[in-house]
Amino acid sequence: MRSKSNRSLRTAAIVLFVLGTWSIAAAQSGSGGQSQGGQSQQPAGDKPKTSDVTPLTLDSTPPPVNAEEDAAYKVFQDAPTSDLQKKIGLGEAFLQKYPQSRYLPPLYAAMTISYMQTNQIPKMLEIGDKAVTLTPTDVTTLAILAQTISRVTNSTTPNAGAQLAKAENYSKKAMEVAPTLPKPANLTDEAFTNAKNQALAAAHSGLGLVYVKRGKNQEAIPEFEASIKLDSNPDPVNYYLLGVADKSTSHFDDAVAAFNKCANMAGQMQATCKSQAEDTKKKSATELSAPK
Repeated sequence: MRSKSNRSLRTAAIVLFVLGTWSIAAAQSGSGGQSQGGQSQQPAGDKPKTSDVTPLTLDSTPPPVNAEEDAAYKVFQDAPTSDLQKKIGLGEAFLQKYPQSRYLPPLYAAMTISYMQTNQIPKMLEIGDKAVTLTPTDVTTLAILAQTISRVTNSTTPNAGAQLAKAENYSKKAMEVAPTLPKPANLTDEAFTNAKNQALAAAHSGLGLVYVKRGKNQEAIPEFEASIKLDSNPDPVNYYLLGVADKSTSHFDDAVAAFNKCANMAGQMQATCKSQAEDTKKKSATELSAPK
């Protein structure tokens, strides 16, 4: 699944990365120039792809210069995202040749996205973990991992509890670090705020789903609400999940509203959300609604 059917794994997290070359430029500045049991149903979302971009992070100090390494990284950086398999191949070859590269932070971030876009989730999670181990303040990777881990983890996943705990930790870490990030000089205030909001949207979504899968639907509601509010182009999956949490806690009117929002968004989620809205209306006719 590489197009709309797999966008539940991309959703808001794909646009977490700041458009520009902040981290890469920071890395190049030393080279003489500027240098994841619960819900059985996980529907697909409908967010568009985004080109390779760079993470929001507090860490950007580059190791010493290596001209050959610089050139090899530029080949990877310049490879078009229209051919992700080629870009992935270049990235893997670079990592094999330069395992201690000063470009590991932006490379890991880009490879995390590329693996996700090609549905290579195990590889995405592996390299994403490496990214946040190397750069614990990489808000974008923390957020995208939190959301993805929460969505791919179910009751049959090995060490599901540990995986959900990891997603919770990554979500909360992203929320903790995001407000402390300094604005890169090459970003406008609007672009920087939007990038942080997109990261926080994914982090809140991931944490909300962790709560749902632990049966803590009441706790999940404000997380999904925050995710939707922060996202300038809300993910229908989050409206669906908000509806699930509201329905499970007998907030029927709110659930119907959330399902209807999802059903009114073009894409694969429409039929599922329309069906859930109708089912919730029937349920509300025979059961008492919870107080606000």
